[in-house]
Amino acid sequence: MNLSQFFEHWQIQENPFRGEEARHDAVFARMAMRKAAARKENADPATPSTPAARRGDVSAYHSDFEKIIGELAAPATAVVFGEKGSGKTAIRMQIADELARHNARHPDARVFLVPYDDLNAELDHLHAGSGHRDPLESIKGVRLADHMDAMLSVGVTRLVDALLREDDAGEDLRTIDTARLGRTMRKRARRELLLLQAIYDRHPLAHERTDAVRRLLRLPTPPREVWSRLLAYGGWVLPVAVLAAFFTIGGGESNNFWIGVFSGAVAAWGVFLLKRLFWDRLVRAGIARRLSRQLRMLDRPEPSLAESLEYLDTMLRQPSVLPVQDSEEQRYELFDALRRVLRELGFTGILVVVDRVDEPTLVAGDAERMRALVWPLFNNKFLQQDRFGVKMLLPIELRHALFKESASFFQEARLDKQNLIERLTWTGAMLYDLCDARLQACRSPGAEPITLRDLFTEDVARQDIVDALNQMHQPRDAFKFLYQCLVEHCSNVTAEEGQWQVPRLVLEHVRKEQADRVQQLHRGIRPA
Repeated sequence: MNLSQFFEHWQIQENPFRGEEARHDAVFARMAMRKAAARKENADPATPSTPAARRGDVSAYHSDFEKIIGELAAPATAVVFGEKGSGKTAIRMQIADELARHNARHPDARVFLVPYDDLNAELDHLHAGSGHRDPLESIKGVRLADHMDAMLSVGVTRLVDALLREDDAGEDLRTIDTARLGRTMRKRARRELLLLQAIYDRHPLAHERTDAVRRLLRLPTPPREVWSRLLAYGGWVLPVAVLAAFFTIGGGESNNFWIGVFSGAVAAWGVFLLKRLFWDRLVRAGIARRLSRQLRMLDRPEPSLAESLEYLDTMLRQPSVLPVQDSEEQRYELFDALRRVLRELGFTGILVVVDRVDEPTLVAGDAERMRALVWPLFNNKFLQQDRFGVKMLLPIELRHALFKESASFFQEARLDKQNLIERLTWTGAMLYDLCDARLQACRSPGAEPITLRDLFTEDVARQDIVDALNQMHQPRDAFKFLYQCLVEHCSNVTAEEGQWQVPRLVLEHVRKEQADRVQQLHRGIRPA
């Protein structure tokens, strides 16, 4: 017998236990789509959001999910440690799903999502500019300011993409009426949005988008810039006017006077032209150079920054406004600016989701590199900003490193205020419900109801399956266990025998093998 025949008998359209990575798990995606469809059918803005309403009929959520996501109306920080395969990425995707639901129900009090889960480009740029050969030495130099710059870059680029309709914006950004921004948004917010785009937009043509954003927001060209262009490119009118006056009323003994006037007019035009062509560019290039040195995790060329700065008012180019120093204060001000801009667009909070910190090429799962990368984020002032939350989904190796830290570190991080979950654990009962939910998601429409226990012979009780799953500890290994049970059974019987249930002997044999594999994996003597 093969698995296809087994599934066909039970009217299962797809293998429920094949997925090992949430991002590529078709069953997980189908479960999310079913829940989204149910939400639309039963949507009622007056109905309060409850855990039961969020989950619906699908038990795909971890029991700590409510603590992790918190109250979306007032985003808060959560720090979660979990082993590989414990469902951190699935939780990240569920957070995005719940956020989309919240935003649909509260269009005037939405929460802006900043996905901070792919740091390859940022770390590569940091390492290239650090001068170190060892990636660890480069990562040890990561500051909180660098993370703040990178988060602002991700959020601002996502926002500008939506405003210019240059990318597939998320549901939370598609409702923005860009045609009315110039009329409905306060001038301060419009200027701050242009400032944020000029600094943090990571688009390859960011300097061209600065002008596009300025026109979209109906911001006039700065007066100094207008006069600079007028005097530099239109200043030739003055010496021409002097010549015209000379040929009209001059001549004779007054030639020296006209020569002096003409020379003065040419000199004045030359000063304005040289200032425009050289001095102003040198000033902007100097500011762009200082910015580039500070924005160490952003791959933004200096010429692009300099060209974007041209569209900013002189007051917005001051060192007290731009992040041209090591200080974090300018970054906090820019986060405040982003919040003010988002408030004009119907967003009342910002939620940053940190995940996959072990996956960048320069980190490669190394515990010391992960520690150097993540530790700057443990800053209570940063994590406790108003209407700002960071959901940190971290590898379990960092939990071990955390408990070795000093009292002063804990005093600064104040993890007692950060909704700390020390270990993302799954009991056998939780894994049973999860696997049963996946089974239901893969059944044919209209099929006779069954449970996970029905796939096993009558001498296998539900508690036997729960106990076996309890030894797997996490979803990925639970899926492997059940998949191996089905494969082992199908490989030992023929289709003619019609044995469509897995016997106890197979369950116990596979349980022992998989439990040994899990223990070896945890001890680091087995790759997977």
